[in-house]
Amino acid sequence: MLFTVMQLIGGIILSVGWIPQILQIIKTRSVTDLSLKSYLLMLLGIALMEAYAVNLAAHGVGLAFLITNSLSMAVVTTVVLLIIRYRASSK
Repeated sequence: MLFTVMQLIGGIILSVGWIPQILQIIKTRSVTDLSLKSYLLMLLGIALMEAYAVNLAAHGVGLAFLITNSLSMAVVTTVVLLIIRYRASSK
């Protein structure tokens, strides 16, 4: 139980850590210093871990991992979409 709580807290902190970046992008409408390739690789890694998390949850374990990984995938996807959006509008 303790490790499940630690997983949830750690995963939420990691996911919430992306929010300042998202807010900065929205505020400045600038993504010139962000690497789309880096974020796409990160998204690919998270997607692969998501498949693993779904498998764990399907076997009755790893629900905390699935929740926090899904949250991470959502925020990194948001960053990727913002990069694509603001790169296209700056050209």
